[in-house]
Amino acid sequence: MILIGHIFCSRIDLKLQVILAVPLFLSEIAPTRIRGGLNILFQLNVTIGILFANLVNYRTVKIEAGWVWRLSLGLAGIPASLLTLGAIFVVDTPNSLIERGHIEEGKAVLRRIRGTDNIEAEFQELLEASRIAKEVKHPFRNLLMRKNRPQLVIAVAMQVFQQFTGINAVIFYAPVLFYNVGFGSDASLYSAVITGAVNVLSTFVSIYTVDKLGRRILLLEAGVQMFLFQVIIAIVLGLKVKDHSTDLSPGYSIFVVIMVCTFVSSFAWSWGPLGWLIPSETFPLETHSAGQSVAVCTNFFFTFVIGQAFLSMLCHFKYGIFLFFSGWVLIMSIFTLFLIPETKNVPIEEMTERVWKQHWYWKQYMDDDHHDAEAAASNQVSIPILSRFWVFLSRIRVSCSFDC
Repeated sequence: MILIGHIFCSRIDLKLQVILAVPLFLSEIAPTRIRGGLNILFQLNVTIGILFANLVNYRTVKIEAGWVWRLSLGLAGIPASLLTLGAIFVVDTPNSLIERGHIEEGKAVLRRIRGTDNIEAEFQELLEASRIAKEVKHPFRNLLMRKNRPQLVIAVAMQVFQQFTGINAVIFYAPVLFYNVGFGSDASLYSAVITGAVNVLSTFVSIYTVDKLGRRILLLEAGVQMFLFQVIIAIVLGLKVKDHSTDLSPGYSIFVVIMVCTFVSSFAWSWGPLGWLIPSETFPLETHSAGQSVAVCTNFFFTFVIGQAFLSMLCHFKYGIFLFFSGWVLIMSIFTLFLIPETKNVPIEEMTERVWKQHWYWKQYMDDDHHDAEAAASNQVSIPILSRFWVFLSRIRVSCSFDC
């Protein structure tokens, strides 16, 4: 039992480290003009890994032997080993090296990853950002300062919204739909493979367009797409599927499967990868790591909330679960329209001046340094937006804790 506990805890710790470190690392080393696409390569490899895992499960389940589950589980050690070996050759980012006092080494790494000697302007910006970062002794406490409030609110909200897109509801219903189409007992495996393939292909769309069209365009377009297709799925299931029955004609099943794949594709090029990209590039250097940590913890917490509440909600809402999540998609689209700024082609070191101080709403939080000093001295920093948000979500959690 102790060994199992160690393995389980190590698995969670590794996942936390990868999700926390990789987007942060990529956002710091990537050239500004391709930062979005390069960062989303992380999400692409995650989706490829999920697809290969589903393919392995599909093949191994055909083997009639008691040890087959060991084969399926053991094959997962191959990518883990590659990840460990690859980490040996990864260098620290110039930001990290400079902040820790390794100035010349940081400059050499910057010159190597940029492939040119013309790095002096960027190097000076990193030096200035590092100087400011070193003045911050408590980065997590600094997150609560007024000037960091916009980044914190957006990072937390994006993690919450990512889980409330309804992707879990769609993935849950997919095996039932594939069964009705005629895939039989292998419906769950087929649905996992097909939706996994759609996920991979759609992530390529995000990589290609995120630095050309921008983040906001992808989020808003996907919001409209996800909203419409969830409403359509809810209407079809509400009219054609009755209580204690999963009967759905092949024609309607194929139609809903197409809707499901379309929904998955819109998630895969928007809230899936951008939920990690935007928080990783909006925080200033002095709170970069702390902010990303908060984003990851928020994501894991609401993944747990949705996992615990989803089946109970499904039993009570039935097809209405899609309407519930479509309402959330509408809310997050409005939030994106008014409160998420465009960060395309903006260096992280210049994010405050070029993004936050120019935004119609968030700029009011950038010009009140005196307010920050008083708040830090009195230790009475408050975040009314987040506090109300947490209270609201806690009420949802309590209301969803009933049994089916």
